[in-house]
Amino acid sequence: MPLPLHLLAVAVFAMGTSEFMLAGLLPDIASDLGVTVGTASSLTSAFAIGMIVGAPLAAALSRHWPRRSSLFGCVVTFAAAHVVGACTTSFPVLFAARVVAALANAGFLAVALTVAATLVAPDKKGRALAVLLAGTTLATVAGVPGGSLLGTLLSWRATFWAVAALCLPAALGILRGIPSGRTEEQAAGGPALRTELAQLARPGLLHVMLLGTLVNAATFAGFTFLAPVVTDVAGLSDTWIPVCLVLFGAGAFAGVTVAGRLADRHPGRVLAVGGPAALVGWCALAALAHEPVALLTLVCVQGALSFALGGTLITRVLYEASAAPVMAGSYATAALNTGAATGPLLAAATLTTGAGKLGPLWTSGALLAIALLVSLAAVRGRARRRQPLPPSEVGTPGAR
Repeated sequence: MPLPLHLLAVAVFAMGTSEFMLAGLLPDIASDLGVTVGTASSLTSAFAIGMIVGAPLAAALSRHWPRRSSLFGCVVTFAAAHVVGACTTSFPVLFAARVVAALANAGFLAVALTVAATLVAPDKKGRALAVLLAGTTLATVAGVPGGSLLGTLLSWRATFWAVAALCLPAALGILRGIPSGRTEEQAAGGPALRTELAQLARPGLLHVMLLGTLVNAATFAGFTFLAPVVTDVAGLSDTWIPVCLVLFGAGAFAGVTVAGRLADRHPGRVLAVGGPAALVGWCALAALAHEPVALLTLVCVQGALSFALGGTLITRVLYEASAAPVMAGSYATAALNTGAATGPLLAAATLTTGAGKLGPLWTSGALLAIALLVSLAAVRGRARRRQPLPPSEVGTPGAR
C-alpha cells in the first residue's frame, strides 16, 4: 500500500479518537457541565449529524479543489474545534464545537475515501479502505482508551487538548505526503454533479447504504453506553472502562483487517456470516453483562463483527457508486453516520425503561435484526426477479 494512504490513516486516527472517545467521558462531561448522561450522549449524535450534512456538502464543494488543500483545511478546522471544546464551560458551545468538528471530519473522510480508492488498483479498494479504516480501529485500541484514562486521571478537557495536538503531525503528513495537484477525475472533468447525485436512485446503492446505516446504528447504540454498563452492571471500577474500550478496539482492528481482504471478492460471505453472529453477540452481551469475564470477551467479539460488517459495507458503497467517483465517499460517510446519529438517540430512550443500563445493548440487537430482515427481503426480491415466468403467462398481456 502506498505511503500517502498511511499518512491519511494518521489523520483518521486523530479523528477516530475524537469520534469514539465520548464513550468513556460521558459521565464526567455530564457532571462537569450540569446535564444528564442522556443529554450528554447527544454530543455523539451532534457529531454524527455534522458528518451526515458535511460529507456530501464538502465533497460537492471541493470537486475542483486540489485534494491536499481540502484535506489540510479540514484537519486544521478539526483541531480548532477541539481547542474551543476544551476551553468552554457551556454545554451548547460544546455541542456546537462537536458539530463543527464533525463537519471537518466529514469533509476529510469524503475526500480521503475517494483519494484512497484512486491510490490503488480498481480491484484493491477493499484493502485500501482497510488501511484507511485502520486509523479508526487503532483509535479505539489506543486513542480512545488513552483518552478515557487521561480523562480519569486529569479531566475530559485534557482529552480534547490531546486530540487537537494529534492533528498537528497529521496535518504535516498531509502537506508532505499528498500530491498537490488534482486527481485524474478532476483533470479530465469527471461526471457532472447532477450525474453523480443521480446514482442515489439506484436500488443497489440504496440497499447497501441502508444496511450501513442500520449496522452502524447498532454499533454506536451499544458502544456509546459501554461505560455505565462496565461500572453499574458489571460492578467494575472506572479504571476498567479503558480496558473495555481497548478490547473493543482490538476486535475492531482484527475485523477491519480480515474484512479488508475479503470485501473485494467475497463480500456476501462476510455479511452472511457476520450479520447473524453480530445479532447473537449483542443479545448475549445484554444477557451476560453482569458477568465481567463474559462482558469483556463479548465486547472484543462485537468490535470485530461490527467493524467487519461496517468496513465491508463501505467498500460495497464505493463499488455501487463507481459512476460517482467524487461523491461516492460522501455517500458511504453519510450512510454510516446516519446510523451513528440515530443509534445513540434510540439507545438513550431505553435508559429510563425497565431495561435500564442494558437497554442500549438490546437496542443494538434489535437494529441488527432489522438489518438482517432488510437484507433477506432484498435477496428474495432479486431471486424473484431472476425466476422465469410460468408457461401460462408467457406471451399474455401484462406479462412483461
